[in-house]
Amino acid sequence: MSEAVWNKLQGLDKPTLKQLFDADSGRLDAFATRFELGEEENSTGILFDWSKTHLDAAHVAAFEELAQAQDFAGRRVALFAGEIVNPTEGRAAEHTAQRGVGSEASVQLAAENHHRMAAIVEAIHRGAMGEVKHLIHVGIGGSALGPALAIDALAREGAMVDVHVVSNIDGCALEQAFAKCDPATTMLAVASKTFTTIETMTNADSVLIWLRENGVEDPYGRVVALTAAPEKAMEWGVDETRILPFSESVGGRYSLWSSIGFPVAMALGWPDFAEFLDGAAAMDVHFRDTDGLANLPLRAAFADQYYTRLRGCQTRAVFAYDERMALLPDYLQQLEMESNGKQVTFGGKPIDGPTAPITWGGVGTDAQHAVFQLLHQGTNLVPVDFIASIAPGHDLAFDHHRILLSNCFAQGAALMAGKASEDPARAYPGDRPSATILVDDLTPATFGALVAFHEHRTFANAVLLGINPFDQFGVELGKEIAKQIEQGGVEFDPSTTALLALAGIA
Repeated sequence: MSEAVWNKLQGLDKPTLKQLFDADSGRLDAFATRFELGEEENSTGILFDWSKTHLDAAHVAAFEELAQAQDFAGRRVALFAGEIVNPTEGRAAEHTAQRGVGSEASVQLAAENHHRMAAIVEAIHRGAMGEVKHLIHVGIGGSALGPALAIDALAREGAMVDVHVVSNIDGCALEQAFAKCDPATTMLAVASKTFTTIETMTNADSVLIWLRENGVEDPYGRVVALTAAPEKAMEWGVDETRILPFSESVGGRYSLWSSIGFPVAMALGWPDFAEFLDGAAAMDVHFRDTDGLANLPLRAAFADQYYTRLRGCQTRAVFAYDERMALLPDYLQQLEMESNGKQVTFGGKPIDGPTAPITWGGVGTDAQHAVFQLLHQGTNLVPVDFIASIAPGHDLAFDHHRILLSNCFAQGAALMAGKASEDPARAYPGDRPSATILVDDLTPATFGALVAFHEHRTFANAVLLGINPFDQFGVELGKEIAKQIEQGGVEFDPSTTALLALAGIA
């Protein structure tokens, strides 16, 4: 059935963006939707504008048919019900339960874990562990990218605790954190689902050595463990009272909402972290209860599939016109490419076309002077997402923000319109797509909704493709070979053998 729909999609006319706007005076109303958060008198919101993409009524109708053929409604029910949606590992994917939307039992467990985390966060802020000015948070992948993103976006000014997220096994990363911290007022958070991740545990050991060598008599007394394997954390030396568990059904790149969010709560304070969860929950409810084009993440997935499958686009670019969201492209790279960079279907059969595009991006206006040349005049068609905030994140003259937003909106207009010229070097072809996400203000609630939107967008893409977005076996092979190198006695190809010898490892 889905093959027939893809054939139908391939055969549809593909009008230009100008033709789409000229033919439909209501296009903006149909494809630009405001998502409201909060009570009416205190409402804030986010505008999701997909009008400058090539989606039209015919394509939307066919994509809705595809969603039905792929049992989007059933897969969505299974996700929120806590059923197994990750068949290769036999697991549910219950990150939404961390926000209060999911099966009753899982929501209750998440609430209990959050209550425990809130108590520890508030006790530390009250001085129960002495003066705490700094927190070194060690993790990798989702255990680091999510916290780093949220802290950078929401806690740049007035953070209750100065948090340093360290993921890289390269000692330079830890030394940079050490240089900014006073050992006497520093805590360590160790984030590892299994509490065996070699990069994380090696970094954690080095932090303990640093604390001990700088006069801290009981370094383990400064540790909080964030894990789905509490017994492993206790074996390592963490007191049970400072272990914050989370469920096995919460995947790493979806774990920001669980105890992995501990450093975010430490930086923001618990009330703001709770608001962050509430914003995500509002997007959960929208995604769960809304169908077709009106479903914002599904609409975005329709456009994603249009460009990847129908127009052959191998990449998708994300540009945040807000310095506070500078880490968003990095976060989305893992979320989207680790989730949907697959070669087989949900049932284990080979995929018959491309899956996830390569996600990349940067920060405006810096990127305009670096990569936008290719976007406007290069031979690659690259769909672009622009993300910005109406309210500035600083107290400087409004000129800064006016110029920033003017450039953001101008880029989308220029990509669409292009410009003819008798000089080929000065001609812009135009008809290049973009979407714009515009928040009223970057608050914990709006940012929570924004991150959850991208989670559900990723899931919707997976359903349309018929793949499992919740496993990540592709990251394992390199780790296995690294372990073989450490253990020795294994022969490798001549190139690898020479590199090991040159580096003094073999």
